[in-house]
Amino acid sequence: MEHSDGRPAGPLDLNLLRTFLAVYRSGSFTGAAQLLRLSQPTVTTQMRALERQTGRELFERLPRGVSPTAVADALAARVSAPLDELAVVADPDPAAGRAGPADPVHLAGPAELLCTRALPALAPLVAGGVRLRVATGLTDALLEELRAGRHDLVVATTRPRGRTLHAVPLADEEFVLVGAPAWAERLRGPLAAEGPAALHGVPLITYAEDLPIARRYWRHVFGRRLSGSAAVTVPDLRGVLAATAAGAGVTVLPRYLCLGELASGALVPLHEPPDPPINTAYLVQRPGAAANRDVTRVRDLLLSVAPQW
Repeated sequence: MEHSDGRPAGPLDLNLLRTFLAVYRSGSFTGAAQLLRLSQPTVTTQMRALERQTGRELFERLPRGVSPTAVADALAARVSAPLDELAVVADPDPAAGRAGPADPVHLAGPAELLCTRALPALAPLVAGGVRLRVATGLTDALLEELRAGRHDLVVATTRPRGRTLHAVPLADEEFVLVGAPAWAERLRGPLAAEGPAALHGVPLITYAEDLPIARRYWRHVFGRRLSGSAAVTVPDLRGVLAATAAGAGVTVLPRYLCLGELASGALVPLHEPPDPPINTAYLVQRPGAAANRDVTRVRDLLLSVAPQW
């Protein structure tokens, strides 16, 4: 039995609500099971029981994970804050009194940003006893793994879609068109006079065949579509940087990644538009990860230092 607005007439089981919130936040029964240290069949059974109690479907089952219905959105809005407060009261410091070190912090994100910025910034925490387990990859795949409980924190190059994950802006990446000095000497004048036509036939070094960063630069700065193909593709921007600094051709890189080469003259900006393209990176935390104090320490340090990257 339920009210006319869909709310159940009787009290709901708190354990079922906790499981519901874990499914809602993680986006899958598997992720919720890992968060709660339950079996997946148990989570499935509990969600069926809650759906029977509410008389409404809460999640649409998808090939990968679940999608909350409007009823689930409304229920999550009502119960998330009280359940989070109750969790703090019930266990204000889950790590207190536990023998041995805290669990490792599982951090994931783009290899270049983690290796050149995040890991050096986190060195003091590691020296003080924090343990890190670092994974690299593309944002969409890493966010799916976060939902499944494999990571505690993900540095994402795009804001996560939907409401199941909370993302905080971490840092802005500015993109710059660069080449070695010999290419700069040949191209800067013609590029200023002719625009991107001056780059026709110049070898382009890029991350992937579809020229993702360069296409965005062309569209934002030159107002036109980039055509052609790459001379070299390297699925690591540090390799793109190395090939470009060696004189193989030109590329578009995040400025943070090539600051040293720009300062030394090993790379030269070929074009400096008044409004360069910017991409915002986000820090995404797995729901429930704050139970590990070291996750909070890593998150807070990254958010404090990233604006200077």
